Amino acid sequence: MSVAASQSSESASAPVVRTAAGAVRGSREEGVAVFRGVPFAEPPVGELRFAAPRAVREWDGEREAVAYGPPPPQAGVFGMDALSQAAPGDDWLTANVWSPDPGAGAGLPVMVWIQGGAYVIGMSGLPEYDGGRLAREGGVVVVTFNYRVGIEGFAQIDGAPANRGLLDQVAALEWVRDNIRAFGGDPDRVTVFGQSAGGGSVAALLVMDRARGLFRRAVAQSVQGTYFSPELAADVTVACAAELALRPTAADLATVDPVRLAATGDAVTAKISQWAERWGRPAHRTIPFAAVVDGDVLPTTPWEALAAGSARDIELIAGHARDEHRLFGAIDGTLGQVTEEQAEAALRILAPAPDGPRRYRDALPDAGPDELYERVHADWLFRMPSLRLAEAQIQGGGRAHVYELTWSAPGMGGVLGACHGLDVPLVFGNLTHGQTAGLLGEGPSAQAESLSAHIRGAWTAFATHGDPGWPAYDSARRLTRLFDTHPTVAPDPEKTSRLLWQDHTFAALPLFGQ
Repeated sequence: MSVAASQSSESASAPVVRTAAGAVRGSREEGVAVFRGVPFAEPPVGELRFAAPRAVREWDGEREAVAYGPPPPQAGVFGMDALSQAAPGDDWLTANVWSPDPGAGAGLPVMVWIQGGAYVIGMSGLPEYDGGRLAREGGVVVVTFNYRVGIEGFAQIDGAPANRGLLDQVAALEWVRDNIRAFGGDPDRVTVFGQSAGGGSVAALLVMDRARGLFRRAVAQSVQGTYFSPELAADVTVACAAELALRPTAADLATVDPVRLAATGDAVTAKISQWAERWGRPAHRTIPFAAVVDGDVLPTTPWEALAAGSARDIELIAGHARDEHRLFGAIDGTLGQVTEEQAEAALRILAPAPDGPRRYRDALPDAGPDELYERVHADWLFRMPSLRLAEAQIQGGGRAHVYELTWSAPGMGGVLGACHGLDVPLVFGNLTHGQTAGLLGEGPSAQAESLSAHIRGAWTAFATHGDPGWPAYDSARRLTRLFDTHPTVAPDPEKTSRLLWQDHTFAALPLFGQ
């Protein structure tokens, strides 16, 4: 067969799906129909800069859907700014779909992924988020998408709606509701799942009125527990605008090129310690942006709303990795190098009142400065927010399953333990490509393959019928799935940290010294 004839044959067999806005032509990859770069909203530029997402306009004919859409502007972390600039364009709000059976009547469960990235980076086109294996082996339709991050998505700007990144996520879920049946999915069996800031976004979506009815189940992995008060978020915007000698308004900031504006956020982040007395814990952890508890888009913190029963009808999995902070320690050079003074400062800033440093030392009498430093950072930012999310869901009359990833990553000589981000390649089964695959060392081991199969099976079973394969969590037994070489179920594995944080309220983070 000639090259031309081969190309013609492939084009003829390419799957075509008609969405509400128009037809899209995808590709077939290892038995899965794949559609990339399908717009779910208009580009948020020009007159739509800093606006809530607007429904995408219809198009004529068949739109090619074989390449990821351009990512939104990114912070300069892990080279993500360069990656985003290498794929120019302003059609930031696009979705990608993997379907093992794109027939309109297939009625498959749907899993919608929300990537993390500290609310400053994140793009759905990264190879670690390829949904092909999860869709093919799990019998589910997988959806990923872009949402605005950094100043574009989460800065509190006068004249603009708050939490534009969360509003983008709602728009993507509305697109799923309206279109996923054409891709073989069941709009009544949608599960959202996300990690880190994506886990924090899942927690926010659980309690947002705008997201009500758009998903039935949720998986919150390593929930980033930072939610800003409007005052704190607005003060960060003032600092960003000052870098440009502008006012912190939508009108002024819209005059700045999006790439330059993202770089402005980097400039503020680079000297964030100078605002430590005003911004508190986020400045100490170099976190300039987060979802904002604005009273409208996000009415209150997820823990408060869940405890009041706002999402009791949504089934939940929540969990974390055992050694969440190890990766950050390796990045910033503190891993294995923490001094007693650094440990005491971390305990003083992050441990829950009253008398947090003493209580941590009493609870962990054999812990040295490295362990104390790592534990309190991980507990504050990921571990306890995730566990408390499940506890709040149960308090509100809902159902939750809890897990902990305890398998140590073999990468970097095994020093990272069960670190932040290790769950991502295991959940997707992408063990040889992507940034997070490096955590698995040289080539995936049989242990990694087996554990990935366990986790993928649990997530897809939960998306299919609500049972991940271990008992629901309750306040009596506190049964928790431990994902290790041989997954087990254990009662209350994080009792020490749980008791240290049981009286702490995860409130919206305030602005000090007003």
